[in-house]
Amino acid sequence: MSLAAAAMAVVDLANGAAGDRQQDDKTTKEEEEVSSVAAADMDGRVSERESYCLKGVRHLSDSGITRLPDRYVLPASDRPAAGAGADAPGRVKLPVVDLARLRDPAGRAAVLATLDAACRDYGFFQVVNHGVGGEVSGGVMDVARRFFELPFAERARYMSPDVRATVRYGTSFNQANDAVLCWRDFLKLVCQPLAAVVPEWPDNPTDLREVASRYAMATHGVFVELMEAALEALGIPAGGGGGVLGELAAGRASQMMTMNCYPACPQPELTLGMPPHSDYGLLTLVLQDHVEGLQVMHAGRWLTVDPIPGSFVVNVGDHLEIFSNGRYKSVLHRVRVNSTRPRISVASFHSLQAERAIGPAAELVDGDRNPRRYMDTDFATFVAYLASAEGKHKSFLQSRKLPTVATYS
Repeated sequence: MSLAAAAMAVVDLANGAAGDRQQDDKTTKEEEEVSSVAAADMDGRVSERESYCLKGVRHLSDSGITRLPDRYVLPASDRPAAGAGADAPGRVKLPVVDLARLRDPAGRAAVLATLDAACRDYGFFQVVNHGVGGEVSGGVMDVARRFFELPFAERARYMSPDVRATVRYGTSFNQANDAVLCWRDFLKLVCQPLAAVVPEWPDNPTDLREVASRYAMATHGVFVELMEAALEALGIPAGGGGGVLGELAAGRASQMMTMNCYPACPQPELTLGMPPHSDYGLLTLVLQDHVEGLQVMHAGRWLTVDPIPGSFVVNVGDHLEIFSNGRYKSVLHRVRVNSTRPRISVASFHSLQAERAIGPAAELVDGDRNPRRYMDTDFATFVAYLASAEGKHKSFLQSRKLPTVATYS
C-alpha cells in the first residue's frame, strides 16, 4: 500500500469510528474550548491586556501592532544579542547524512562515521535523500500555513492547558508558566497510535488529517532508519540496546508533531521565537521553510543554521544522550524571529512509549572506564519536573546526571 493510500485508510478508519459522535460533540467542544481562552481572565487571574496576549502572536500580528507588548519583552540578559557568542554571531552548515549512501553497502561505513561525529560534536545534522517526497513535505507545510490563517475562534477550539492533550493549540513555549512569552504560536498533534488519535485532530483545513497522517507515517520511517544507524554507529549489535529497535518496529513508540508559526515581529531584538532548550525524546526531525531562524549552541556561540532545501534538520534529544551514556549530545537551541518575514516549521518528536523508562545502554557502561552517567527517566518524571521548575536551559537533563569523574571527549 502506498503512503498516500495508507494515510487515507487511517483517516477513513478514524472518521468511521468517530463520525457518529462528531456532529453532536462539535458545538459543545467549540463552546468549551473557545471559552477557555478567557477563563483565566474571567476568574480574575490575569488582566485584560494579558488575556489579549494569550490569544497568541498571530492574533497580535494581525491586529497591526507596532510595539512589542510588555509580556514578550525579555530581560536584557536573555535577549538575542546578549550572552554567549552574541558579539560574534555566526552561521553553520551542519554535517549532512545522506540516506541514499547509507542504504548502499559501499557507502554505509562513511555515512555512519559522519552521523557518529555529528551526534558527538554538534548534536545536530541534516538528512538528505530521505525518500519523503515533496508532495508529502510540501503538503504538511502548506496545511500548517493554512491552519494558522484560520480565524482565531476556529484555532482557539483546540486551546488546552493539558500538556498531555491529543491536540493542543497555544502560544509561547509554555504559556501557563512562562514569565515572559515567546513570539510563537503552535499546534501540537499526538501521532501514536495514529488511527486512534486522528479523530481528535482539527477538521479544518479539511485535508489536515490526511496530509498530517501521511507526513507522520513518513517521518516515523525516517526516524526508525536513523535510530538503526545510530545504534550501529555506537557499536551496539543488532538486537542489543535493551530491545529499543524491536520496540520501535513493533509500534511501541511515541510521536508528536508540532506545527510552529512565527509571524513577523515589530521588535525582534527584544524577544525570541523559542528560548534556549533541549528536546526531550530520542530524535527530533524539523522541516522548515526558506526563512532562517533556528540557532544551535556550539563551542559557546549561537550559530544560525543554513538549511538545505528539502532536507530534515535532525537533533539528538535528551533520551538519546542518556541512552548513549553521554556520547551523543542533546544541545541547546533556540529560534530567532525577524521584522519582515513570517516563518513556518514542522517539528516531529520521536521516542519510546511514555511509560517506558530509558537509561544508558548496557553495552556503553563499563565499570570505572565508562561508568553510568545518568539515572533512568520516563515521561512522568519529566512532567513532574516541569511542574516544579521552569525547566529552561536544559535543567531537566542536568537533573538526571550522576556524579562522575570522567566524560566523553
